[in-house]
Amino acid sequence: MSVVLACDLGGTSFRAALVDGSGRLCAQSAVPGPASLDVAGASEIDADAWWRLLIEACAGLDRKAPELFAAIEAVAICGVTRTQIILGQGGRPLRPAMTWKDTRAEAAAARLRARLDPAHAEHAAINAFHPLARLAWLREAEPETVRDLATVLEPKDYLNFRLTGVLVSDPVSMARLHACTASGPAGDLLSAAGFPATILPSLREPWEQVAPVLPGLPAPLDRLAGAPVFCASNDTWAAVVGLGAMRDGYAYNISGTTEVLGMLGPEPAQAQGLLTVDWRGLFQLGGPSQTGADTVSWLLALLGRDGAAIGAEIDALLSGARQGQPVLFLPYLQGERVPYWDPSLRGAFIGLNRRHGATDLAFAVLEGVAFLNRIVLEGAEAATGRPVTEIRFGGGGAANPVWSQIKADICGRPVVVGASPEPGLLGAAIIAFTGLGFFASLAEAQEALVATASRFEPDLSRKQGYDALFALYRRSEQALGPISQELATWSWDGGRP
Repeated sequence: MSVVLACDLGGTSFRAALVDGSGRLCAQSAVPGPASLDVAGASEIDADAWWRLLIEACAGLDRKAPELFAAIEAVAICGVTRTQIILGQGGRPLRPAMTWKDTRAEAAAARLRARLDPAHAEHAAINAFHPLARLAWLREAEPETVRDLATVLEPKDYLNFRLTGVLVSDPVSMARLHACTASGPAGDLLSAAGFPATILPSLREPWEQVAPVLPGLPAPLDRLAGAPVFCASNDTWAAVVGLGAMRDGYAYNISGTTEVLGMLGPEPAQAQGLLTVDWRGLFQLGGPSQTGADTVSWLLALLGRDGAAIGAEIDALLSGARQGQPVLFLPYLQGERVPYWDPSLRGAFIGLNRRHGATDLAFAVLEGVAFLNRIVLEGAEAATGRPVTEIRFGGGGAANPVWSQIKADICGRPVVVGASPEPGLLGAAIIAFTGLGFFASLAEAQEALVATASRFEPDLSRKQGYDALFALYRRSEQALGPISQELATWSWDGGRP
């Protein structure tokens, strides 16, 4: 039996699995953390903590299934994106990684845009979350770090480097920085910002091999010596493959710690606030938000519920009686990326009355995230001029059928949940098996290994009410946006700046 090691480095946990040639997850191991250090806009993690998680997760697999672990034929790791690891010569991290939540580059991004060519295609995308803006912030705040900077990697690339000694990435994970190297009317943005192209690693396709695993690594990784490591890609790209959604006319919605939604088509399209990424003939239009299942975790903590039993707890809340008058929820608890790219946005419950309870808040949170999904989907469909046929839904949030139905009703599109509870792991395995030659292409591998579990059609009797509520949601965004942005400048410790 052929077995590959598939890993998914998420925002709150590291998951690993041994996957066979039928796509079955034969053994799994999950390790929590590491938690990011989040202070005053900063969000950082020690990159070597991820390396320790890889070792720990693999040790768990080795204990559970030692014979299968010994039979591993290849390795593929996907992971969180919009996270920069700054390396010096020899691949040594110069500082903690800046995670996807880090907003310290907001002012630096504004200064950078002011001096770069506005006609460049990537100029409008430069904001606090953009890797070039973060490099500009580093130049201002830590010039000694930039002086020693040799390479910028994302988390899965760093793990691949620790396994193989080779510094590479893929075109999707490095799309934003590589877009800065394209020549515009006044040249490229990377060099205009004062950074050489040599800080970018060479690129390989996700299914292409990085190198074999090095000998002499810590146990149990030493038992993988010689096994090929495939480049893979970020966790969203892998999960889309694992959902079977890497095809024309489909949309995907990954609900993990954060929420990602996008649609795929054969032609490039542009929409305000959405990202366009070329996935080798299929163009993704959409992108990641700051919200998602993590918003549910926040609500459970707020209500004093057991955060370790998120599924059971949210089910219990949703089973309660709901008041006839709805509550709106703006889910911008950590600012927002797609489609607003504004780290100063804040969340709100709107329309509370004395009769509202925990059940009403739970529905409002799920609906608020789904309203954000609809904003992204409508923007993508308007830009491409056609509706999607279905939304493939995966991640922790997809385990809840109520949320799946809410998304179908609000978005007005069928929502199809994948059979695998771990689409990121399955997608990484598909990459490995494609790289090994078991399949001629990712498309062929998707057809062979991806199955669906359930389908949720839009309920037209509820959609009319949701359409009216969605209009109120958009008005609430417009009304409260300036207030939340002003509140974001306050601090009870230091007063208003």
